[in-house]
Amino acid sequence: MNAQSMIKNVIEIPSIISNNMVLEQQSNVPLWGKAKPQEKIFVQAGWGSSSETVVQNDSIWQVKLRTPKAGGPYEVSIKIGDSTLVFKNVLVGEVWVCSGQSNMEMPWQGWPPRDTISEAGEEIKIAKNPNIRFFSVSMTYSESPNFNCSGNWEESSPETAASFSAVAFFFGKKLYNELKIPIGLINTSWGGTRVESWVSKKYLQPFSEYKDALNKLESCIPQIAKHNEWIKSHTMIDVNNIDIHTRYKNLDFLDKECSNTDFDDSKWKNMKLPIYWERTEVGNFDGAIWFRKKIKIDKSWLKKDLVIELGAVDDMDLTFVNGVKVGGIEDVGFWQVNRIYSIPAELIKDSILTIAVRVIDYGGGGGIWGSFPMILHPQGSDEKISISGDWKYLPVAEFIAGKFYLFGYKNEEYFNRPTLPMEVSEYTPTFLYNGMIAPLIPYAVKGAIWYQGESNVGEADLYKAVFPVMIKNWRNDWNQGDFPFYFVQIAPWEYGKDSYSQNLREAQFQTLSTPKTGMAVTLDVGSPKSIHPSDKKDVGERLALWALAKDYKKHIVYSGPLYKAMKIKKGKIILTFDKIEDGLVIAPKNGENNFQIAGEDKIFHKADVRIVGKKLVVTSQDVNSPKAVRYGWSNYVDASLFNKARLPASSFRTDSWEK
Repeated sequence: MNAQSMIKNVIEIPSIISNNMVLEQQSNVPLWGKAKPQEKIFVQAGWGSSSETVVQNDSIWQVKLRTPKAGGPYEVSIKIGDSTLVFKNVLVGEVWVCSGQSNMEMPWQGWPPRDTISEAGEEIKIAKNPNIRFFSVSMTYSESPNFNCSGNWEESSPETAASFSAVAFFFGKKLYNELKIPIGLINTSWGGTRVESWVSKKYLQPFSEYKDALNKLESCIPQIAKHNEWIKSHTMIDVNNIDIHTRYKNLDFLDKECSNTDFDDSKWKNMKLPIYWERTEVGNFDGAIWFRKKIKIDKSWLKKDLVIELGAVDDMDLTFVNGVKVGGIEDVGFWQVNRIYSIPAELIKDSILTIAVRVIDYGGGGGIWGSFPMILHPQGSDEKISISGDWKYLPVAEFIAGKFYLFGYKNEEYFNRPTLPMEVSEYTPTFLYNGMIAPLIPYAVKGAIWYQGESNVGEADLYKAVFPVMIKNWRNDWNQGDFPFYFVQIAPWEYGKDSYSQNLREAQFQTLSTPKTGMAVTLDVGSPKSIHPSDKKDVGERLALWALAKDYKKHIVYSGPLYKAMKIKKGKIILTFDKIEDGLVIAPKNGENNFQIAGEDKIFHKADVRIVGKKLVVTSQDVNSPKAVRYGWSNYVDASLFNKARLPASSFRTDSWEK
C-alpha cells in the first residue's frame, strides 16, 4: 500500500515507512505515525520481533522494533485499532541519508546534453539489484518542521537507477559489493541550495548573520499560512510518481488560449528579457509562466521560412508563433541549450508576428535567461532583428513538492496571490531542514553522506562555523549518537576572478576536526567549464571508502594525503602529512605541480617539490627565506599530489594570510 494512505481519515504513516523499505540492521528502529488518541498500536515483524504502544493525546505514536542481522525480504504489520497495515518486501541492512545540492541531486542519467555522467550508459543497463533500494524525497520547503514528505522506496533497476542520485548510487553499490547485504539510500537534495537552509531554527539562532531573517520569519508565519492556503485551494497536478523525463510533457495548466494570436494580454505585466525571473518582481518562483510579444517584421520576410532563437531557457519551453507550436523542449537538463526553431513560411502572412512561450521551471533559476542573443531572422539570411526587451508575462501554475497548483489565465489569478513580507523559498534559512530532513527523523540510519558547498563559496568563514553545527543538529535530532557523516570537498571549477572557492575547500577540510567525519577529495575530477563534473563514480566510491574503513572495519586506504604540519629549514619548507599510507606520489598534469612558495613579502612563486621519505621538501630559487606554502590554491586546479593508492591530497595552505 502507499505509505501516505489514510484509513478512516485518522491514520497517517510517513511515506518513508512503506513497501520495499530497508531497515537498519541490529537496531531498535523507530516506527511512527498518526492515529486517533488512545488507540492501541501493535507492530509485528516477519523475523519475530514485536512492539506495542498507545497513541498519545497529540495523535502521535511511536514504537521501537528490534531488527536482526541483514536479510529479508520480510513483512511488517501495524495494527491500529481495528485497522491493519501490512508492508511487504521489507529488507534489513544498512541505511544511509544522502543529501546536499545539485552534485548530489544529479541523476545517473545526468542532465543532457551538457551535464552527463561518465560511463552511465553501460552501467545503467546492469543496475538491476533488488538488494539496493532508493528513496527520493520530493523537493519541498516549509516554514515549520513537516511530519511527512513525498517519496517511494524502489528497488534498483535500470529505470529507477537512471533517475536516482549518481553519487549516492555509486556509494551504495560499492558498499553492497563489499558487504553483500541490503543497502537503503535516502536521497534528500536540492540543487543550488545553501547550507543554512538545511539547519533547524534551534541551531541557526546563535548566528547573528541569520538573526534578522529568523525574527522576520517568526513574525510572518500567519501570512505564510494564508499564502499556502491560497495556493493549495487551486486545482493540483501531482507529477511525483511519473518518470522524470516524461512528467513535464503535455501538461494542461488551464492555459491553452495563451498561445492564440488574438488573445488579450493587455492586463499582463511586463518583463525585460532575457533574464532569470528570480531577479525580477516574480522572485523565487517555481512553476509555469507564459511570455508573449508582438514583433514587426519587414514585408520582404513575408511567406519566407524564418528562424527564431530564444536563447537558453531554464528549464523547459513550448514556443508558438501566430498560435502554432514551432518547437519546445519538455525534458530536464536542457537549461543551458539555445532554443532555435524553424517557422514555416505559411505562418508568415502578416508583418506582425505573435510569439508566445510557456516556460516551466522546476527548481533553481527560471526563465529565458540570456546566454545567447534573442533574435529572429529569415532562413539562411544574415538579416536579423532582436526580440529581446519587454515581453508580457503571466504565471499560470506554481510548482511545490512535485505538484503543480493551477492558476490558469482567467482573471490573471496569479496577480491576486497573497504577498509576503519576506522571501520564502528553498534558499530561506531552515526551510529545507523543515521540509526535507525533519520528516525523515527518527528513521534509523547508519549515517549520512553530503555534497554541498558551491552556493556558499563567497562565505567560507561562515561556512566553517555553520557546517559543523549542521552535522551536530542532525545527529542530535536523530538521537542515534554521533553517526558517521562523510562529505565531498567541492570540485575545482572556474568560478571567476573574484571568487575564492579554495577558501571553501579549506573550510570543509577543517570540518574534519568534527568527530566521526570524513572527506572525499575531488581535486582530480573537476571540470573547468562545468560545475557538475561527469565523474560521479570516483566521488561515490571515495565516500564509500571512508564508510568501509571506519564503520565496517575493512583494511583499506580510504583517504588521500591531508596536510599536517610544516618546518622551515635552511631555505626549504618541509611538509608532513596524514594519510600518506605507503608513500607520496607527485604526478603533475601538464607539467604543473600546483605548489607555490612565498617569503616575508607574501608574494607566491612557483615551487620545486621533492619527495624525501614520507615528507615533501618545497623550495624556489626565487624565495631565499620561505615562510609559507600553498598547494592547489585557486578556483580551478588539477591535482598533482597523491598517495600510492592514487587518492588525491586536499588543497591546503600553511599560512593564514588573506585570500
